[in-house]
Amino acid sequence: MTEAQTVSSTVDVAVDPATAFKAFTEEMDLWWVRGPINFWSDGGRVVEVRCEPGVGGRILEILDDPTAGTVFERARITLWEPGVRLGWASSTDDVQTDVSFARVEGGTRVTVTHVIPTGGHDRGGSAWSRVVPRWFGAWCDRRGRVPHEQIDIARLSLGVYYTRPAAAARWLADVFGFEPASDLPVGPDPLPEGEHGHPWIEFRIGNALLNVFKLDGERANGARTHVPWIYVDDLSAHFARAKGKGATIVDDINAHSGSSAYVVDDLEGNRWTFSQARPAMR
Repeated sequence: MTEAQTVSSTVDVAVDPATAFKAFTEEMDLWWVRGPINFWSDGGRVVEVRCEPGVGGRILEILDDPTAGTVFERARITLWEPGVRLGWASSTDDVQTDVSFARVEGGTRVTVTHVIPTGGHDRGGSAWSRVVPRWFGAWCDRRGRVPHEQIDIARLSLGVYYTRPAAAARWLADVFGFEPASDLPVGPDPLPEGEHGHPWIEFRIGNALLNVFKLDGERANGARTHVPWIYVDDLSAHFARAKGKGATIVDDINAHSGSSAYVVDDLEGNRWTFSQARPAMR
């Protein structure tokens, strides 16, 4: 029988506790990041993530049509103290969750604590402690200057394959400045596969997804059939960063028809094109 376990994480946000509690609960659909593995139910049917207020309320995935009443229940609210504490019991496993909102200098410290009881099972209920610091923290940083509307991911995503995917992901984050959706994996590379296969590595570029996967077999020499084309806010600064960190520049910034771009090879020889984004691009 497994022993009781506790998992926790914290994030400091620059809003007061009452606002942090409101953002966490009422705006859950705005900070919960859409993605291919970020839902408990059928991800292709989810249209909203909702937190019902008060003890006995539910944390739900709304399916298909918000007016139809078809839902998947993630959890039941067990504690509701606005601006102070929030608690719930997972409906998918045995994880009990407590979220506290404590005033600190400059804002609020949000602490997520999960308890898996003796003999209990964690089938994803503790995932909140992994995503809240990054996802909720990022939302609190920008919620005062962006529209409060859910922006789903683009219909086109891209997968890139590497012999050493974890090292490649760290290189992409360091040299190209790509922002990972969660903490990048560490350890020997290529990393061993777990219960669900190779560790998931996902970057967000605007509302598009870039996934890094493990390359099976040998890389074909010389042939380049796919060259990702990425739009960045400041092309000159991006070029300088990549060049300064030792990336292999294939073509300097050149003016193409209607756009400027440069071409670069990464640490395993994959080729990328970076171009200047327009202000309206998400």
